[in-house]
Amino acid sequence: MTDVIFHILFVWYPYVCLSAFIFGSLIRFDREQYTWRASSSQLLRKKQLRWGSNLFHFGILFLFLGHAVGLLTPKFIYTLVMSVEQKQLIAITAGGIAGLICFIGLTLLLHRRLFDARIRQTSTYMDLGVLGILWVQLCLGLLTLPLSLQHSDGSVMLVLAHWAQGIVTVQPVDAKTLQGLSWPYLVHLVLGMTIFLIFPFSRLVHVWSAPVWYLGRKGYQVVRTRRLLAPGGASRTPTHPAE
Repeated sequence: MTDVIFHILFVWYPYVCLSAFIFGSLIRFDREQYTWRASSSQLLRKKQLRWGSNLFHFGILFLFLGHAVGLLTPKFIYTLVMSVEQKQLIAITAGGIAGLICFIGLTLLLHRRLFDARIRQTSTYMDLGVLGILWVQLCLGLLTLPLSLQHSDGSVMLVLAHWAQGIVTVQPVDAKTLQGLSWPYLVHLVLGMTIFLIFPFSRLVHVWSAPVWYLGRKGYQVVRTRRLLAPGGASRTPTHPAE
C-alpha cells in the first residue's frame, strides 16, 4: 500500500500539477484576462505592506531560483567547481537566510490580511488559502534545515535532485527511493507541487506578467509641445503675420 501511495504522490501527481499549471495559466489568460492581476490592497492600508511585500518577494524569488538551480543542475556540472558537500553547505546557508527573510515578510502579509477588517472583507478564500499554504510550506522548508545539517554529505540532496530531474525529463525514478526521507521533506514536496496545481486559479498568475522588461528598457523623457490645438482636437502650428 505504501508503494502505491508513494507512486501516486511522487510519479503521477507531479504531472497532474504541472499540466494544470501550464494549461490552466494559458486558458485563464485567454478567457479571463480581467482577472489576471495581483489585486493589491495597498489603497486600503499601506501599513505593513511595504516591508512585508518587499521582504516576501525578495525571499520567495531567491528561494524559487535556488531550488530550481539546486535541484535541476546535473551533478557532473556543479562538481566541476565545487564538491557535493560544499553545495550542500551553500544551499543551507543561502536558503536559511532567504527563508528567514521570506518568513518575516509573509507573516506580515498574512497578519495584515487576517486581522485588518477592511482587507479581510475584500479577500477571497483563495487569497487566504494561498498565503496559508505558502506560510506552511515555508515553515516546512525551514524545518528541513537542521535535518540537512545532519546529512552534510549531501546524500538527501542527491536523492531529491535525482527525483526532480527525472520528473522534468519525463523519466521518473522509482518512488521507493524517497521512502527513506524524513516526513518534512515529503510533505514539503507534496505541498510544493500543490502550489503549482492551484497557481492558475489564484492571484499568483501575476507572476507571469511581472514587468522585468523594465530593467532593460531605454529611458524616455516626456516633453510638452508648444503647438496649439485646433477646435477639432488636431494640432496646428501657430501662424504669424507676414512682415
